[in-house]
Amino acid sequence: MDGETHFFNVVGKPGGFLFGARASSRRRAPPTAFDPLQGDFPETIEEFLQHGNMKCIAFNRRGTLLAAGCANGSCVIWDFETRGLAREFRDKDCTAPITSVSWSKYGHRLLASATDKSLTLWNVVTGEKIARITLQQTPLHARLHPGSSIPSVCLACPLSSAPILVDLNTGSTIVLPVSASDSGNVPLPNSRKFSDGSPPFTPTAATFDKNGELIYVGNSKGEILIVDSKGIQVLGLIPIPGGTVVKDIVFSRDGQYLLTNSNDRVIRVYENILPINGSGKEIEKIITNNNNDYESKYEKLKANGARCLVLSCEVSDAIAKVQWKAPCFSGDAEWIVGASASKGEHRLHIWDRAGRLIKILEGPKEALIDLAWHPFDPTIASVSVAGLTYIWAKEHVENWSAFAPDFIELEENEEYVEREDEFDINAYAERVEELMIDQDAEIDVETCEKNSSFSDFDDSADEIIYLPAIPCPDAPDEQPDKCLVSSSKLEDSNHSGSPPSSMDAVQNGLAIPPASSPLEVVDNSMAEEPSAEAANAKRKRRLSAKGLEMQQAEKVKKPPIKMSSNGKPSKPKSKPVVEPVNGNSSAKIKQQVAEPVNGNSSAADIDDEATEDDEM
Repeated sequence: MDGETHFFNVVGKPGGFLFGARASSRRRAPPTAFDPLQGDFPETIEEFLQHGNMKCIAFNRRGTLLAAGCANGSCVIWDFETRGLAREFRDKDCTAPITSVSWSKYGHRLLASATDKSLTLWNVVTGEKIARITLQQTPLHARLHPGSSIPSVCLACPLSSAPILVDLNTGSTIVLPVSASDSGNVPLPNSRKFSDGSPPFTPTAATFDKNGELIYVGNSKGEILIVDSKGIQVLGLIPIPGGTVVKDIVFSRDGQYLLTNSNDRVIRVYENILPINGSGKEIEKIITNNNNDYESKYEKLKANGARCLVLSCEVSDAIAKVQWKAPCFSGDAEWIVGASASKGEHRLHIWDRAGRLIKILEGPKEALIDLAWHPFDPTIASVSVAGLTYIWAKEHVENWSAFAPDFIELEENEEYVEREDEFDINAYAERVEELMIDQDAEIDVETCEKNSSFSDFDDSADEIIYLPAIPCPDAPDEQPDKCLVSSSKLEDSNHSGSPPSSMDAVQNGLAIPPASSPLEVVDNSMAEEPSAEAANAKRKRRLSAKGLEMQQAEKVKKPPIKMSSNGKPSKPKSKPVVEPVNGNSSAKIKQQVAEPVNGNSSAADIDDEATEDDEM
């Protein structure tokens, strides 16, 4: 083989692993095709977070902080690196459950919507309440404007009305259009019905694009409307196959993909053709250049929308036909996750962007109400109906070859044939490598390298990445107090002339009579600690009549211990007993220790019995 050695694993295929020997110089090229089974997605529940009854969650832009809204109206922020509680916001005016939480771009603000029709804006650093607005309808979702570092405008999706833009400073609202025929500020008449029979104001989904220039609204007729966030005019329309209610509409983190969750149990993924920056100007150019004649305004809006979004794939459960809840993208938009909306199921389905089902994650028997994918790591946080937040992470397998990239692991030892010049020392080559290193070069230790996941437009020196965790005091330990009480009881018993403790008996070389039965031990512990009996009264079983009789019999059998004047137990008397040996008249004398009979016999009774035996 011309000095080249091939490695074979146990099943005899090339590409085994050799640990401790250098691999061949001709290495097999990595596969060019994408293998979906080797992707970075979570696989198991790593741990869970618990603080009250949590209802909704949201990661900040860096993924270092996790905000959660609770059922009592409070909001908490977790340090996701340490899993410690960093902030807790409580508003005395809000005790209703939180429906959604939203971060500002650089993490300075946190918006919370509640079931009491309120929107509350918090200062993350100081914990102060900046603004509180009360709407006419309960907001199911609320999102801060992503284009501003300190936003004052948010997008709210109420329960039974069209989406609205809310100015948190003044409290003014602007109703967004939910149909191509709407002007934007005038709500639809309540008497209008859509083709599928749904009411005009079923819960409508809406979201900003990456920079907040456009708003994408999903209506009850199965359409995606592209609305200008400033002029509040419909610029484009994309009809969804099936024409059913759009429940969720979510953009990927990079703004290149959009997904919708419809009532027909299908999640659809669209590719955004518009540029990320300047999408508003680009769609205006599309409208200006579209000089074709159309039969109606609706057809023209459809033509404009076709140049903005293109359907990429559709995913669903063809067998179970389950409804989906809280679908979203992974941080790099390579994966799509959706949760089953069935009661009592905590099941996550993960697809790749091509629509292939990759993984099904089974969780506890608790219904899922919200989830969020970490912006960078293969980690998912999901909220159960019990109020717990479960952290799904990837199972890490030890890879010893990572410590030495030039080495390969083998499951079994293999004979290795080295090349003739493989381990030869080439002094000239080593000297050339040393000369190529510039030891006088200055090293910059002050400049921070840009994160490749963020562009220069998104980076900010004022961004909040970490928050100091709140120290949680430990619960008071009552064990030392119990030990002190026990020791005081022991001292009192010693001073009162009671029998010595087991430790003293062991040190003095005395025998300790074992407990007669478990019932006696329980009785003694109950007699010594009446408070413990009162506390655990529901956990103890009441003895039956037969059990009480056995307990009394055990007490009767317990031998009394007599104490001598020197403080040591007195030894029982012994008396020689004469027995005949082999029928002869001669007698054999042996020592017999007198033992109490039934616990009531005295030493005199034992002596009388021994005398009667001698006389016989």
